[in-house]
Amino acid sequence: MKGTVMRTVMTLLGLLAVATPAQAVPPQHELMTPATGVAARTDRRPVAGGVHDAAARRTFISWAGQFEDNYVQAYDHRTGTWSDPVRVASGDNDSHNYPTMIQAADGHLLVLRGLHNRELWVARSPQPHSIDGAWTDVNIAEGLGATYPMPFRTADGTIFVFFRETAGDFDPAYPTDTRPMKYVRSTDDGRTWQSSTALTGDRWAIAPLDRPDNMNEIYIGQLRYEPATLLHRERVGIVYTLAGGGPEGHLHDRYHRNVYYTAFDPASLTFRSAAGRSLGTSIDDADQEAYLKVVQTPLQTVNPRSPDYISLVGTTLGAAPFVAWMQLDAAGAVHTHAGIWSPFGGWRTREVATGVRIRDMEPAGPASWRVYATPADGTPGIGAYRLTAGTAWRYEATIATPKPVQRIEVIDDHRDPARLLATGASSERDVAVADGDIYVAGRPGP
Repeated sequence: MKGTVMRTVMTLLGLLAVATPAQAVPPQHELMTPATGVAARTDRRPVAGGVHDAAARRTFISWAGQFEDNYVQAYDHRTGTWSDPVRVASGDNDSHNYPTMIQAADGHLLVLRGLHNRELWVARSPQPHSIDGAWTDVNIAEGLGATYPMPFRTADGTIFVFFRETAGDFDPAYPTDTRPMKYVRSTDDGRTWQSSTALTGDRWAIAPLDRPDNMNEIYIGQLRYEPATLLHRERVGIVYTLAGGGPEGHLHDRYHRNVYYTAFDPASLTFRSAAGRSLGTSIDDADQEAYLKVVQTPLQTVNPRSPDYISLVGTTLGAAPFVAWMQLDAAGAVHTHAGIWSPFGGWRTREVATGVRIRDMEPAGPASWRVYATPADGTPGIGAYRLTAGTAWRYEATIATPKPVQRIEVIDDHRDPARLLATGASSERDVAVADGDIYVAGRPGP
């Protein structure tokens, strides 16, 4: 029965990819600027930039200002107005220490950040459904060594935060390019936490150790929470690439290679392949090479950090996982690729676009997603593109911005006109300079 369902799904995917009308009416967007000239450079991935709170009829966003300090703002959908920015925590002068925001089941807002390679912190709003008042800021001891926090909340209110550890900072037996993934979990709305090590007995959750090419670092490009459907259990799609010293030995982030997909089951704490094979509570190098690889890419001496840090993950028709990622050629041009998984042939990949940097995406139909991207040449504007069945790509619209944009996140449970959070690019890489704008875009209307 399950095989029949999957065959039907894949047949529909093929038909929809062919039948998507090129003349469809493009989406219209309006742009708001909640804060001007305040954003510093940030390395934030497209995860947990903001949330819509239906009970409060407000949208909450988080962003990084001067010195990477963490700020939040609120949009009141009843009045159409933005609050002033509220500083909730220090960013410790590091662009890696960006804020990520989720809302606990009790209504309190949580802003999580890593202090690069050292600590994981959580700032908590003093009141539910509000950013007002003095926030608490607590070190999560179980998050020792955290970089790049990526939080999500499950259907029963459990909160997970995935992050990367620089193993050599805590154990000299590991070289600098050993940087695996682990996570912490809270079942009481972010008040107390347990580490993945305590929960499973595994030191790390994703750890491709001792590779002969020295590519032992994990860069998760994106993770995406997916509620349970008739076709799969509650899960979290994860897309990642490897980094490390390559043929030059143990060096941090010298080269990138390959794209991998896995799905995390928060109920059993296990990982699965696109084909549904259980890999247990941790992934090693043998697992990822045998069951998780979407595409193998070469080590490049020119523009060696290819694939890019940011990649996207989703599911089509609730059944077929797909990913999108960027690669650089020798001239530095950006090429966007997409891959979709089929039970009849595994991963099918193709190049779909050039000249844009993909930033985030949202469902746009039963078999398509709307991908938001910025021009690769750094000029202003946000492009909206339709990706259907993981293979068919077409331009839809451009959202004009006064200045260039560096990061975009689709706001969780968004309500228009607050659909996208876009962080404007700072004029300098130094986080002491904060002159980028904060934009929010969405469809016109209440």
